[in-house]
Amino acid sequence: MADVARRPEQDGRGRRWTTELGGWLRETLAAHVPADPREEQARRRFLEALDTLDRPFDEHAGPTHVTASAVVVGPRGTVLHLHKRLGRWMQPGGHVDPGETPWEAAEREAEEETGLSLSHPADGPRLIHLDVHDAAKGHEHLDLRYLLIAEDRHPDPPRGESPQARWFSWDEALVVADEALRGALEVARRQGAADSSTDDLATPP
Repeated sequence: MADVARRPEQDGRGRRWTTELGGWLRETLAAHVPADPREEQARRRFLEALDTLDRPFDEHAGPTHVTASAVVVGPRGTVLHLHKRLGRWMQPGGHVDPGETPWEAAEREAEEETGLSLSHPADGPRLIHLDVHDAAKGHEHLDLRYLLIAEDRHPDPPRGESPQARWFSWDEALVVADEALRGALEVARRQGAADSSTDDLATPP
């Protein structure tokens, strides 16, 4: 079932904002139903980390932090980009900026990395998957994956981003994607993203 994000209040003061966003995340994790054993393990690691991290959304606070990414969907399937450092086909995403929510970060990062105009479903941001994985620089990423809807045009990453970004059919994506992404692709596919119009995607199944 889709998780519709409820935005925590933000007052521009980092400590209060972080506390409220952390509370929102705990509620979201408690309600989220994992799709497979890997995701259940990720959910447990998320909750364990939240007990020890003072600033879980701050990439500079320590090697373990929350990130946000997007499974980009549209009439052609899904958009992946070839990660510049890791050399793997992955979903767009990255770190959460100060004062930003994870779903805002997912949309910002995905637009920056694909050059596409993206949007959340009409009913609000939809968290579809969780994953925990090792990342560059010895970091551990606690990744929140959101469903984002793309317009039907070719990706056009700006200078500085990986120039290799393109549409994949769902079958193609499952073959080439990084192992940590496959569960999220399966969830998006089961929600009917492969064969639905962008209007259909606005309503959770």
